[in-house]
Amino acid sequence: MKNFLILAGLALFAVSCGTQKTTTVAATPAEASKTVALTPELEAGKSMYENNCAKCHKLYDPKKFTKEEWAPILVRMGKKAKLDEAQLASVTDYIHSQL
Repeated sequence: MKNFLILAGLALFAVSCGTQKTTTVAATPAEASKTVALTPELEAGKSMYENNCAKCHKLYDPKKFTKEEWAPILVRMGKKAKLDEAQLASVTDYIHSQL
């Protein structure tokens, strides 16, 4: 009986650690309507952003900076990540879609 309780506790612990609940709450209805469904092109930009940028530093929420603030950041980081023009444009389009 004791072994069963230990196994049940471990199973419960493993299941609770493996699930992640995320709740996104928009401050206003206007912000809720700004959510953009990602096209395949934007998904590619998101993937490049996540896979290239996270190699060197934490990923920033696109809303952390304005479009004007992102421009020099993306150019500078695109050079460091050795992104070609098409790749940089894809990442830029993704970031802009999230603003």
